[in-house]
Amino acid sequence: MTGLQTLTAIIVALTLIGVAIGRWPWLRMNRATIALVGATALIAIGAIPLETAYLAIDWNTIVLLFAMMVLNVNLRIAGFFHLITSRVVKLARTPRRLLALVIVVSGVLSAIFLNDTIALMMTPLVLELAVALRRNPLPYLVALVTAANVGSVATITGNPQNMLVGIASGLSFVDFTLALAPIALGGLAVIWLVMIVVYRAEFAPAELNGEVTLPPQEYRPLLRKAMLATGLMLVGFVAGAPIPLAALAAAALLLISRRRDPEQSFEGIDWGLLVFFASLFVVTGAIETSGLGAGLFAWLRPWADGGPAPLTVVAVVLSNLVSNVPAVMLFRPVVPTLANAETAWLTLAMATTLAGNLTLLGSVANLIVAEIARRRGIQLTFGEYLKAGLPIAIVTLALGVFWLSW
Repeated sequence: MTGLQTLTAIIVALTLIGVAIGRWPWLRMNRATIALVGATALIAIGAIPLETAYLAIDWNTIVLLFAMMVLNVNLRIAGFFHLITSRVVKLARTPRRLLALVIVVSGVLSAIFLNDTIALMMTPLVLELAVALRRNPLPYLVALVTAANVGSVATITGNPQNMLVGIASGLSFVDFTLALAPIALGGLAVIWLVMIVVYRAEFAPAELNGEVTLPPQEYRPLLRKAMLATGLMLVGFVAGAPIPLAALAAAALLLISRRRDPEQSFEGIDWGLLVFFASLFVVTGAIETSGLGAGLFAWLRPWADGGPAPLTVVAVVLSNLVSNVPAVMLFRPVVPTLANAETAWLTLAMATTLAGNLTLLGSVANLIVAEIARRRGIQLTFGEYLKAGLPIAIVTLALGVFWLSW
């Protein structure tokens, strides 16, 4: 190994460790800034030329992620998520039915609008609902976030790692969904069953006590426009239009307005996540251009070529070591060379997503729910989450391996 390769390996390792932990000791940095500093350092030492770094960024993924953020911001402003929760209130009559509704709504919406967004939008509403009905909010929070993760498996737009897989694999939206939606649907049923078993007292047969009235907060003109844009986007996906283009067209439609300040749409964009993605593309590109990729890919290839079971094991381990998005990026150069690349891509999407349910630290959506609950005086601890999250993750991963193997 040359001196440049050694230095490159050190910078890459420090970057991925920082991404996994979420910070560097004694510094006020997050995953986005750590990834950006690491990418810049790799360019500066010559591990990857600046022009090559630009080319390493997958702009299809960045555009798709940006467009979905614009769509989600407009749905939030229009009161879409509040409206859905008010419908749940009207339909829920027993704790078990309320649990089922939370799981189904979270899972279905996450498949379309990103799991992190659903966790962010629905956690305050579910907390308000549980407290008003005099129920223990913790089981509903765990159900909400595990369903958001499981439901997001179903589509390319469900989570960031699926976007990576969808763009890199070239799979159509329909083919991707037909392959993985059964796992998501089965997984949502698993969540309901596990929650019933783990929290027997909370979900004993009973009627709900208390009443909840959520005042209307919908901005009807924008809501109609946002739903129209979403519908057109989904039609484009199903019709086979380029996925980034269909999403960007929907976002562009929502940016045409006579009444609203356009800055409202951009203020809700998670620019840090876009920086994080772009920077990670450069970091993984440096692994290839520096010559380090040959050794890494030689190690990953037997796992990737061994079928869904061994690939799931290594993907779950990597996802919990360096996070799910970097795990997928490390596999990107390897999978296209495999004999059954399509199954490998689908396995990666399934495993890196469901691995997020293993622990409270397993996904960003988990941390979002825990932090919002903490601000409202409700502690979702590591151990409390583990009681249901761990069996949910194990059973759904086994289900995914069985389905993709079969």
